[in-house]
Amino acid sequence: MRHSVPLDILVVDDEDATRLSLTYALSDTGHRVTEAQDGEEAIALVAERIFDVAILDVRLPKVDGLTIFRRLRQKSPSTSVILMTAFATIPDAVASLRDGAYDYVTKPFDPEEFSLRVIGHIAEHRALRQELEEARKLVASRDAGAPIIGHTPLMQQLIERINTVAQSDAPVLICGESGTGKDLIAHTLHARSPRRNAAFIAVNCAAFPEALIEAELFGHERSAFTGALRQREGRFKAADGGTLLLDEVSELPLPAQAKLLRVLEEGVIEPLGASLSLPVNVRVLSATNGDLKTLVAQGKFREDLYFRINVLDLTIPPLRDRRADMPLLMAHFLRRFYPGRIPPSIAPRAWSALTRYAFPGNVREFAHAIERAVVLAHGSEIDLPHLPSDIVDAVSTLGDSDLAFEALGSATKAFEKEHILRAMRLAGGAMEEAAKLLGISERALRQKLRN
Repeated sequence: MRHSVPLDILVVDDEDATRLSLTYALSDTGHRVTEAQDGEEAIALVAERIFDVAILDVRLPKVDGLTIFRRLRQKSPSTSVILMTAFATIPDAVASLRDGAYDYVTKPFDPEEFSLRVIGHIAEHRALRQELEEARKLVASRDAGAPIIGHTPLMQQLIERINTVAQSDAPVLICGESGTGKDLIAHTLHARSPRRNAAFIAVNCAAFPEALIEAELFGHERSAFTGALRQREGRFKAADGGTLLLDEVSELPLPAQAKLLRVLEEGVIEPLGASLSLPVNVRVLSATNGDLKTLVAQGKFREDLYFRINVLDLTIPPLRDRRADMPLLMAHFLRRFYPGRIPPSIAPRAWSALTRYAFPGNVREFAHAIERAVVLAHGSEIDLPHLPSDIVDAVSTLGDSDLAFEALGSATKAFEKEHILRAMRLAGGAMEEAAKLLGISERALRQKLRN
């Protein structure tokens, strides 16, 4: 569980035993507790201070708990209100949930368990909200020309190396798993280089069949199909004076590798069908998620070319190795996918799922998960049902108690069922007597038993 923060809590109950036991349990877990014995005293305290949490008994002398709750909603909407209720006043407590109460608890209850579970979740939620707010401020303060998100040592080292490498014209090999952002690193290298005002051209070497990749890169002067003269500029010529990114460079066929080597060594290209070589001034960036050394050993990639494209190297760490960057990434993607509005919050159990998932698709997969969650949440709090099933299913097998925490609706139904069965046992199975104990009609009891 995420490290929680101490809370300022108001406990209002005219029963000394309940109020004191709650105060002791909450204080033992590090929270600051203020007590009130009746509604008037609570109203006076609420007028003077802002509390993180208010725990109110529904039935109080002088001013009842629901009136205090409504006063809090007006004065301090951020205060999480929990109502303590006997079974007879459960309908009032349930109705208050629609008006913004955080939860309700039925007496009697275990103060220590309540402090750990209910108050613990509120504290964790506030800690998460505070962390994300700090991340949003940091992201908002960043230079628009610095799109790389990360403050972990691994990422800071990478950013420093990018700033150094960007000033050179030497070839760069960018390595990293799929989805780590190799194209972003390439764009950043170009944007921070002396070539920033010239063209940046990217070519996915895996997107073209072997028969066409040479023409795509180096151009051609004669149609391969009709034999007619037809000049076409290749990507190297289009990037002249600027930067060319060869993405998935490991997919280049051997003949194209030989021509690429000549460009790097001599600074010239030879279009297909041309009799003369053309000079080009291009900085070459190569990117791969494969192991080029293994391909060299297998004879599928030229060793001399490997050394030429790998004069300088950059390795991007996978997301699982820099999980501390996830709040920054979360803030960044919430701004992107929910622009111009206050971004939605995220439930602690949903955040726990995100931070525990391995993300084999790295930052790209993380971004897709947040975009999906923003759409499904409709501006409300992002919770487990809004996340991709791959994430929820993967982390649920780890036995995370936060993920298994039962939703309020399900918990309420379970309590109601158990309470009805208890009434039936006390009434010896007599429906009329059980209905009287529960304070409902016999018809309503039969309906609840059918459900």
